[in-house]
Amino acid sequence: MGSGKTAMGRMLANHLGLEFIDLDAYIENKYKLTIARIFEQKGETEFRKMERKCLHEVGDFENMVIGTGGGTPCFFDNMGFMNRSGDTIYLKLTAEHLAARLATTKTGVRPILQNKSGDELLQFIKDGLKHREPYYHQAKHIIEGNDKEIENQLIQFNF
Repeated sequence: MGSGKTAMGRMLANHLGLEFIDLDAYIENKYKLTIARIFEQKGETEFRKMERKCLHEVGDFENMVIGTGGGTPCFFDNMGFMNRSGDTIYLKLTAEHLAARLATTKTGVRPILQNKSGDELLQFIKDGLKHREPYYHQAKHIIEGNDKEIENQLIQFNF
């Protein structure tokens, strides 16, 4: 959350002359519900099943850059599927950098961050990374740094 997956994905797709698909937007369009509403009405387990189905649908598309939600790699065999389907990239930022970026985010956009700020926000991010990084580290490519460094590395990257 907050690593710039969508912005960097769009930039990379544009640089490579490919289309970009944001998996969350694809899910929302397909089911005509926001991600927040899906979680509210159906719960996380059902959302993750829907997400997996949609991941497999877009994974069949060719010549695409796909931006997933931060939890996508952590469920089912999603990370293995993504690695088999194409190149995967983990945009690795420090917890402090993510906290600084997310501190300016409106909580309506990210309801999970509601009422979290300062040290509580930083701890929430650290806990999330501790759980998720074993999945993220399975990506074929790990690019780390600040925003501009990541952008420069993506542009220079050979796929």
